[in-house]
Amino acid sequence: MQAGRPEWWDDAVEHLSKDPLIGRLVGDYHGEGLSGRGEIFQTLIRSIVGQQISVKAADSIHSRLENLCGEISRKSIGACSVEDLTSCGLSQKKSIYIHAISTSDAPILPEGYEELDDEAIIAHLVKFKGVGPWTAEMMLIFSLMRPDVLSLGDLGVVKGIQGLAPEALTKEEMTVVAEDWRPFRTAACWFLWRSLDPHPVEY
Repeated sequence: MQAGRPEWWDDAVEHLSKDPLIGRLVGDYHGEGLSGRGEIFQTLIRSIVGQQISVKAADSIHSRLENLCGEISRKSIGACSVEDLTSCGLSQKKSIYIHAISTSDAPILPEGYEELDDEAIIAHLVKFKGVGPWTAEMMLIFSLMRPDVLSLGDLGVVKGIQGLAPEALTKEEMTVVAEDWRPFRTAACWFLWRSLDPHPVEY
């Protein structure tokens, strides 16, 4: 796990700043950037909390979770009941998923994950109920700091790309738009999010 700014960030900024589409956004938010928490379980919980709800609502629910459990960890969440978790504003399904993952002995990441590609790690993560591709991608971005994740299951990323290229209507077309952003599509996602939200996105 990495905390703080990823080591490749300056290279990503240099690369993306030259792009005719996203370069302006990079300039608008110069000096800001992706910051990791260094703790994958916390990112996992934040990501499940944030599924299909606004950033503001997710932050509110997560704050209630912290008030209930203290520091977010497998032990602290697992010590709560599903009803406790639901009382924080989580749906019944999300509460069940979070409680099950917290009380499971299964490792969050597969052995030797450092050597695995993004697709292999996603395939492992989605075995947990409640973890879909979007949640797995947030874990790749905000905990593992993988540099080239393009999350087209994220409404903000889709909206951001279409703001730059309105003609890109399908995932295939958006992938083509983002092709020049390789190998730093993670940073591109961050700048797209930042352009749409007054506060930096964190998971």
